[in-house]
Amino acid sequence: QVQLVESGGGLVQPGGSLRLSCTASGSILSIAAMGWYRQAPGKERELVATIRGGNWNYADSVKGRFTISRDNAKTVYLQMNSLKPEDTAVYYCTADLRPSGIANYRAYWGQGTQVTVSS
Repeated sequence: QVQLVESGGGLVQPGGSLRLSCTASGSILSIAAMGWYRQAPGKERELVATIRGGNWNYADSVKGRFTISRDNAKTVYLQMNSLKPEDTAVYYCTADLRPSGIANYRAYWGQGTQVTVSS
């Protein structure tokens, strides 16, 4: 069974930094893309950053502050610097992947990790 497990969330003061990580586990043939979304209370889930092959995509609100990276085939990171209170949200990892025995790629989601930016 495929799972995405996030870690690294927490409470941080404005201007601080956090690093989120997400690792995919299970019988996986290929991962085409990985990324991060977030959902703040009362708001819709929104894209934060994605990485597909050698291409990166960031939301305008995080450009220059957040960096997405992958260090191997199944782990993605989100380095978040200069955090603002408006970055407070549950952050979800997502992967577009092909499980073993399945012909097509599918989107999988992690359970989410809370990030709170507050003094």
